[in-house]
Amino acid sequence: MIALPEGFQKRMSDLLGEEAPAFFASYDRERSHALRVNTLKADPERIRQLLPYLEEPVPWAPEGCYYEETLADGTEHRPGKSPLHEAGCYYIQEASAMAVAALSGVQPGERVLDLCAAPGGKSTQLAARMRGEGLLVSNEISPQRAKILSQNIERCGIANAVVTNMDTASLAEALPAYFDRVVVDAPCSGEGMFKKEQAALDMWSEDNIRLCHERQLEILGNAAKLLRPGGTLVYSTCTFAPEEDEETLAAFLSAHPEFLLVDLPGLLGEDFARFGFSVGRPDWCRLPVEEGVRDSLSRAVRLFPQNLRGEGHFVARLTRGEETPFRPLSPERAKRENTKRRGRETGQESLVAVFASFASENLKGSVPDSGVYVPFGTELYRMPTKLPLQGLRVLRPGLDLGSLAHDRFVPGHALALTLKPEEAKRTLNLASDSREAAAYLHGEAIPCDPALRGYVLVCFDGYSAGWGKAAGGVCKNHYPKGLRRPY
Repeated sequence: MIALPEGFQKRMSDLLGEEAPAFFASYDRERSHALRVNTLKADPERIRQLLPYLEEPVPWAPEGCYYEETLADGTEHRPGKSPLHEAGCYYIQEASAMAVAALSGVQPGERVLDLCAAPGGKSTQLAARMRGEGLLVSNEISPQRAKILSQNIERCGIANAVVTNMDTASLAEALPAYFDRVVVDAPCSGEGMFKKEQAALDMWSEDNIRLCHERQLEILGNAAKLLRPGGTLVYSTCTFAPEEDEETLAAFLSAHPEFLLVDLPGLLGEDFARFGFSVGRPDWCRLPVEEGVRDSLSRAVRLFPQNLRGEGHFVARLTRGEETPFRPLSPERAKRENTKRRGRETGQESLVAVFASFASENLKGSVPDSGVYVPFGTELYRMPTKLPLQGLRVLRPGLDLGSLAHDRFVPGHALALTLKPEEAKRTLNLASDSREAAAYLHGEAIPCDPALRGYVLVCFDGYSAGWGKAAGGVCKNHYPKGLRRPY
């Protein structure tokens, strides 16, 4: 059994009462492992065929699947080492964490902000549910973690995401009332992740819980400024502490009466009990707040490990009053909004022209005429809509199409990962469990049909993985050097 902090044991015993023995017994069980199929690229049923060790779907996120990492006979399953993982076909994610995007109500065409987004599990799940329509801004304050977030956005083939590296106050100042939906998976004491993260155990203290509560309120206050009237705010943590869950919500609602909690248990209906979810606990809130605010806390959702196959989580959804009509940011609307704005950036015309030439030679169909082309030096990106970049620290301003080198366009790895095989004029399909797939990820040249010549979209089991360049029966490897891995 995990050596739980004594203070934590006493707190949970006092809070849970008769439920406490079952709660603590859950720490004797092995941690559940899960992955979530990236439906932007892959079909869950097909991935189950390719990875036959996957088990039943995660009830609240059918695109998720459980799996056993180590079997009784010593067999090990490491989906993170599969070439299909490198191709962005799935994201390894704790099952309870999948509940946040599943309960967010996100819709295609919205402007969505994931405010505390690293390492990217929730952002990539939100993006899949947006089906490539609208704008997703994924923000992370830590520069190092923001880079990891950007890499996961790229790996999952997400074309409509911008990655920023900012504190929440600065972001709120730059983009006030800009978003239809803001997701705050707040930094917390991490009590729900004790099985997964030793650091959460080592750092646990009553003082840390209080500090997290204060930081969460600051973040939520800035999130409110970023949200348009009539928009939706999603708040989640991976802790059991009432100070960070019900009390953070109660304090926020008291300071922002224009927000109301959505009744998630009522919204889920019969699924609520089937999933093993629990309601928020108004009786755990010790703050002196109005009874209406206190009673509404039961509209939130708690995930306890004794009741389901997953770790601890807390999720709430709020709507902001003063409702205004929501106009989905459809591709047609984005095209209309951006037509007058495209082509104004210095040097953009030549970059776009070179990219258009590459596309006509190597891709099927015409260059997309929606979105905004954004040059960063010799790099060319495409955003789904014009985002005001002034005042923003941007790591990834949309889809990295590629770069200009000696008057030729070199396609970006991110572009390859967004493409379907049928969208490329030349493809080289490798079995994901083959030596050739491993050799490609290692950086080696791959034998190919001598008839192939030019840029080739390399695929694993029919899923795009990167570029190669074919000539004379050999496909030269263009897999990024920083991503190459040993056998």
